[in-house]
Amino acid sequence: MFGSLKLILFLGVIYLCRAAEEDVLDLTDSDFNAIISQHETALVMFYAPWCGHCKRLKPEYAVAAGVLKNDDPPVALAKVDCTEGGKSTCEQYSVSGYPTLKIFRQGELSQEYNGPRESNGIVKYMRAQVGPSSKDLLSVADFDAFLSKDEVVVVGFFEKESDLKGEFLKAADKLREEVTFGHTSAKDVLEKAGYKNNVVLYRPKKLQNKFEDSSVEYNGQGSINAFIKENYHGLVGVRQKDNARDFTNPLIVAYFDVDYVKNAKGTNYWRNRVLKVAKELSEVNFAISDKDDFTHELNEYGIDFAKGDKPVVAGRDADGNKFVMSDEFSIDNLLAFTKDMIDGKLEPFIKSEPVPESNDGPVKVAVGKNFGQLVTDSGRDALIEFYAPWCGHCQKLAPVWDELGEKLKNEAVDIVKIDATANDWPKSLYDVSGFPTIYWKPKDSSKKPSRYNGGRGLEDFLKYVAEQASSELKGWDRKGNAKKDEL
Repeated sequence: MFGSLKLILFLGVIYLCRAAEEDVLDLTDSDFNAIISQHETALVMFYAPWCGHCKRLKPEYAVAAGVLKNDDPPVALAKVDCTEGGKSTCEQYSVSGYPTLKIFRQGELSQEYNGPRESNGIVKYMRAQVGPSSKDLLSVADFDAFLSKDEVVVVGFFEKESDLKGEFLKAADKLREEVTFGHTSAKDVLEKAGYKNNVVLYRPKKLQNKFEDSSVEYNGQGSINAFIKENYHGLVGVRQKDNARDFTNPLIVAYFDVDYVKNAKGTNYWRNRVLKVAKELSEVNFAISDKDDFTHELNEYGIDFAKGDKPVVAGRDADGNKFVMSDEFSIDNLLAFTKDMIDGKLEPFIKSEPVPESNDGPVKVAVGKNFGQLVTDSGRDALIEFYAPWCGHCQKLAPVWDELGEKLKNEAVDIVKIDATANDWPKSLYDVSGFPTIYWKPKDSSKKPSRYNGGRGLEDFLKYVAEQASSELKGWDRKGNAKKDEL
């Protein structure tokens, strides 16, 4: 009997899995537009059957689909196979990696999906996508409550229908995951606010200060999206893990105990001092960050632990070079440090292992302090592997990389490796988001490095180098075939 019960439960699980999979719309080039346009909100997964990340996501995605289909309003989850029937659709939406997830509204692409990859997280994220992206503020009480939110809000005031209102609602759809929107046509609200046809960004009370306005009006120049992004964080933004990408270089960050829940007054005590400097130097972006949330980032600046109550200051110039303020925090020291960084008077901080005493092997070892000499300014072609010691794929590649170096030791090409977890490199030229990442750096310094996306076998690398080399290799022709006179 117990065995029969186990069999029944097992079959039940199989049935539920299949039922959940059936809740995901399987779309192709021939029916994508017609079916997606039928759904108010839809999440689409563009995938490849062989992709390991896609295989792990599929069951979670299917469970989420089963939950969201019963919501009111429902959210549709769909998938498109980019290797078979959905090739054209994937090209249309610029899918370059798998899985790629995108949100559609009424058949139109709305935004990239940047949410969780497990079922509960997908459900929560997508539920935030339904309904109006901007709250209709019908009364003064609604308006006052909206402005009392503990976050930046953007309000559209529209006495009547207008092109500005249409643009505002499109912006709300586009930025709904990042920004809280409200709009109103109520006469008493328009009278209280003093606007008839305007878009206004309001800062929360906790971030209001004497160095900048508490609200900013859209002047009609540029898009509303650009207006919001330019003004959202103000002169000195509160930089957190989920919004760190908003802050671009050149950037100065003050790290300390940032806590607007338990110590708003103390947090603003230091922020106001950064604001005073930011007011004078508009050509630089400024932010504050909690030192405990950004321990790893501080480590990248060679700071193991931020001691004391005063902020620790670090920054990056427009080229991404790193700098650390060695003097104790003060308004004058922060001002001088920032000006010196802008003027190029500071020595960049370079995270680096010791430079190898000997680097005569077939594979050259690059570190932070010799990368420029060994790679950037070498005047030679180079194939560079960015690796992590703990990475299994890197460990598997290591003997192949060594053999490649040995094969090409007498050629005018350097085979290089660098531990990307322990060293800096020019990140503006070499974008490394996973391991191993491999780049080809041509001899001609006017040409930018290019990412290698080929196979990981010895013959794959030899063929690639033979094709890319500035001068034809001595031992291989341009197609990667060994020359007979070298055999």
